[in-house]
Amino acid sequence: MKIAVIALGKIGLPLAVQFADKGHEVVGVDVNQHTVDQVNAGTEPFPGEAHLQEKLSALVPAGRLRATTDYADAIPGADAVVLVVPLFVDQEAQPDFGWMDAATRSLAEHLTADTLVAYETTLPVGTTRTRWKPLIEEVSGLAEGKDFHLVFSPERVLTGRVFEDLRKYPKLVGGLSEAGAARAVEFYNAVLDFDDRPDLARGNGVWDLGSAEASELAKLAETTYRDVNIGLANQFARYAASAGIDIYQVIEASNSQPYSHIHQPGIAVGGHCIPVYPRLYLWNDPAATVVRAAREANAGMPDYTVGLLEGAHGTLDGQRVVVLGAAYRGGVKETAFSGVFQAVTALESRGAIVSVHDPLYSDDELGRLGFTPYHLGEPVDAAVVQADHVEYRRLTSADLPGIRTLVDGRRVTDPAAWPGVTHRVIGRSYS
Repeated sequence: MKIAVIALGKIGLPLAVQFADKGHEVVGVDVNQHTVDQVNAGTEPFPGEAHLQEKLSALVPAGRLRATTDYADAIPGADAVVLVVPLFVDQEAQPDFGWMDAATRSLAEHLTADTLVAYETTLPVGTTRTRWKPLIEEVSGLAEGKDFHLVFSPERVLTGRVFEDLRKYPKLVGGLSEAGAARAVEFYNAVLDFDDRPDLARGNGVWDLGSAEASELAKLAETTYRDVNIGLANQFARYAASAGIDIYQVIEASNSQPYSHIHQPGIAVGGHCIPVYPRLYLWNDPAATVVRAAREANAGMPDYTVGLLEGAHGTLDGQRVVVLGAAYRGGVKETAFSGVFQAVTALESRGAIVSVHDPLYSDDELGRLGFTPYHLGEPVDAAVVQADHVEYRRLTSADLPGIRTLVDGRRVTDPAAWPGVTHRVIGRSYS
């Protein structure tokens, strides 16, 4: 097949590589010329994605994969077009379709008959049918269900392990017609491999959910569940600490029963998915009080964590405090909705002199994010662990000379490595 993938970001490029690795001819489209040039040179544009560089090094020279900024080069004659353009959501839960609208118009201008168009970007329920179908039909002059087929098939992967996750989880599809859904099932079976999953009654593979709306809701439901679960864990943690209870023993005990699956509390919920998709769900269902309450609970955790530091350390006015971790998640160079921003704001509002450390970011990169870079070995008064980088598991008090108080927002540090330092973890009581 000839396949076009629109947007070569941290999901789109691995998808394009996966399709090419299965023997298909793939053209990636991206608005960033630098990204296009790097892909065509066989160089990964971003670090940290397992196996991406080795696959690029093989596929690009073999002519299986190339990139362009020109839709007219990629779309005409394609058997399938897969779109993974970002959708942004503001703090009031309003989605900004600007980039997706522009990409959809551009693909529609060059769309030819008998093409499967699949959206993988997470969307509010109903968007595929009520926004993309009429827009593509208007611009292309083609009729959906007759001249082309349109489906929604959400990505369900985590950056850093995309190829592993593509094999591990069922690929969900939902069409606007039975014929479109059948085309999508055939397509994804031809570009993906699946691990054996005896735990799934339906078996691993491509699952047709019966409609685009069901597929849209499935992605929102699975991610919103995680946000609600973490919000509940954070509520439990705050109460347990006030009541003199270790929440981690409680969670371990509760989860020993198969119907309980309480997640871990922590300083922040970050990334493109978990803090964002509940807002997309709320856009459809503003009366969802459980979802809204969980989002508010999680959004308040950075300030709560800084409050723990203040309670243990004393006044933070004039104190040198380092936030350990700019990334939203350990091992991933990404700051989308990272707790670092609210943590720094909360510290500065209390008069602290704040710096930020992250092993994945250079001083210049931290500076461009608006932070003062910190280097291990420089004197500090206190620290907050914001990201669960593996490097932070090995830290000791010798790495932060002069430190008196450490609040570990991710429960990754060993208290024994911090003699003489007041060590605090979310969800534990200290009398």
